[in-house]
Amino acid sequence: MPEFFLLILLALGGSTAIGSVKIINEKHEALVESLGSYKKKLTPGLNLMVPFIDKVVYQETTREKVLDIAPQSCITKDNVAISADAVVYWKIVDMEKAYYRVENLQKAITNLVLTQIRSEMGKLELDQTFTARSEINEMLLRELDIATDPWGVKVLRVELRDITPSKAVQDSMELQMTAERRKRAAILTSEGERDAAVNSAQGKAEASILNAEADKKSAVLRAEAEAQKEVLKAQATARAMDILMDKMRSDPHAKEALQFILAQDYLTMGKVVGSSESSKIMFMDPANMFSTLEGMRSVLGDLPQDVKGNGY
Repeated sequence: MPEFFLLILLALGGSTAIGSVKIINEKHEALVESLGSYKKKLTPGLNLMVPFIDKVVYQETTREKVLDIAPQSCITKDNVAISADAVVYWKIVDMEKAYYRVENLQKAITNLVLTQIRSEMGKLELDQTFTARSEINEMLLRELDIATDPWGVKVLRVELRDITPSKAVQDSMELQMTAERRKRAAILTSEGERDAAVNSAQGKAEASILNAEADKKSAVLRAEAEAQKEVLKAQATARAMDILMDKMRSDPHAKEALQFILAQDYLTMGKVVGSSESSKIMFMDPANMFSTLEGMRSVLGDLPQDVKGNGY
């Protein structure tokens, strides 16, 4: 019988010794109450407690956690129904607040995130929800961090994953995008045709200018060539006359040679004039050519000065 009581005492002593020691793992913390009142916080490692009086009421990790928010229905500023889901990264920074300030911490954070998502989506129009996702994430992070601070929680990051409009809205968006693409294609086509027309007109104008300049240069060159030709012809005639005059002065028989040349030119001129249908032909005797020429010169000498000036 004494051995039985000894075994009971040993068992009670062992359980008391075991109950007075509490081991907390790394990145974990625990809260201890004594007779129903908060006493202390246990940190990682070996911790001593008063048996049958101290009690661990809450133990949780201080590592970063991930909270998956299921898709929720939201209404945008322009009254469009969309579905949005998100993921929230958070951790406990104050174990006492996390346990004593709020009941069911994770559910409270989830409801707060849903409320903030609906609130932020209600401030934006549909198009803004797709283009301003990073700004929405920043606003959600700021608002959630402020709201969860009294609970001893630090919100590290908020990411919107999918923003999905209703089926009717998606169909309308596809029609709008198709119309926008067609509009852009029509604008690009018209701009291309306009540029082509402008380039063609500019090309024609430049070509016309170049042709006109070429014609001008060609006409100038032809005129210069004709003028130079006439000058050379006149110079040649003058030289020929000088040579004939010198020859006639030095050679008494040069007159007969000159008569022969004039007669030959006369016959050639008559042949050319005779070949023209509208020409007026005047017949002269070659034997009397010089007398005829002298008579014409005397006639021309008797004409008035105004007639001579007109080329008669």
